Amino acid sequence: MDYGWLSLIPPLLAILLAFLTREPVFSLAVACLAGVLLMGQGLLGFPELLARSLGNRDFMWICLVEVCIGILVAFYQRCGAVNMFSQRVGSLIKSRVQTQFMAWGLGLFIFFSDYFSPLFVGPVMRDLTDKAHMSREKLAYICDSTSAPVSVLAPITGWAVYITGLLIGIGPILNKQDAMAVFIKSVPYNFYSILSIIMVALIAGKVIPEFGPMKKAELRAVETGEVLRPGSVPMMSYELTNLPVSEKGRPNIWLNFFTPVLIVITVNMVSFFATGQARVLDSFMLATVVLGVTMFIQKVDNLSGLMKCMQAGIKGVLPAILILSFAYAINFVSREMGTAHYIVESTTEWFNPALLPVLVFMLSAFISFATGTSWGTFAIVIPVAVPLAFEFSQGQVTPLVLGTIAACAGGGVFGDHCSPLSDTTVLSSLGAACDHMDHVKTQMPYALVVAAMASVFYIVFGLI
Repeated sequence: MDYGWLSLIPPLLAILLAFLTREPVFSLAVACLAGVLLMGQGLLGFPELLARSLGNRDFMWICLVEVCIGILVAFYQRCGAVNMFSQRVGSLIKSRVQTQFMAWGLGLFIFFSDYFSPLFVGPVMRDLTDKAHMSREKLAYICDSTSAPVSVLAPITGWAVYITGLLIGIGPILNKQDAMAVFIKSVPYNFYSILSIIMVALIAGKVIPEFGPMKKAELRAVETGEVLRPGSVPMMSYELTNLPVSEKGRPNIWLNFFTPVLIVITVNMVSFFATGQARVLDSFMLATVVLGVTMFIQKVDNLSGLMKCMQAGIKGVLPAILILSFAYAINFVSREMGTAHYIVESTTEWFNPALLPVLVFMLSAFISFATGTSWGTFAIVIPVAVPLAFEFSQGQVTPLVLGTIAACAGGGVFGDHCSPLSDTTVLSSLGAACDHMDHVKTQMPYALVVAAMASVFYIVFGLI
């Protein structure tokens, strides 16, 4: 059934209510119910929607990843690994500027996974940023801006593999080697992602002054020491953020901090080069088991203590899993109602060679923001926009084609970067232990400024 403009109502309602109420779970639930009613399924269609949207491998995968990371963070807290890292690094970092650059650098280092990056950088840097009187909103922004924007630029990530897979068979792109070569050439034209990463560094270095809600949050943290807004609800629960450090055993920074990190990095990198797909879940499971066994051997905790620590870790990530559950449901509603297809069909007649890159960027940004999925945006926009670019380019790989591919990638990242419905936005709030809507509201002006700059770049690019 063609729902037309009605397909826009559920995702836009979710976003509007989230900003008005600061309650993302309530907002998403209401939007899901609205979608079910618009599709004529009645009230009884709501539980059926949850069963259909959540009963799949993708959702279970991300839930298991979050559970493993919650347990790993709990183990880190319990054995004092985070404290040991903070003490070592804290002796070298003397200012808020250096602290922000440290978080930025860690985010760039974990380039291979937009999931692991915020969930590693946030918990590891949280003690340091709190001591530097840096707001949790700022930490979440740094985590978010060095996750998806970084991963989409690297040719050895799942993002690159996914995008190149969509390009195969379009124009002269006949195989994955051709697709990867074209993707690599398009990277310099991904203005949004590049500018997002640069902007973090410029703000951290005080080249660009704080502005908007982030300025207010930073002033609060500096003047009062309150790293969280009074009345806020952090994504990571109290059980995990305040888990006491064990006074038993003899943990050390190499075994208890660096070994799990190296396991995650090694497993992901080796599996990616060997199979073309990073084994994210496997790496976290292995790292968690190794750290738990290490703590048991070191007598940091007995078996009963480790089980309680695991429970605290699982409880700590439940708020994020709850939001992601409804985010998956609203994305399912959008797919069922054809939201993205309606937007594409309504805008393709505007396309022309000079405006193609900027229109593709804006279209991708709107779809990804409304649906909360960048990969879904790629799957819909690339098969429409890239053939059109080849048609304008007489079937040759020209800067117009490369700019169009990059515009779609950057526009998709915009939504993934700052939509309250996006999984990586949720994970950044989780990693920083920040109120989710506080993170979205403080980051939004920065993301919009970068998006506006990228749009100008694409307009100039199209006119050259």
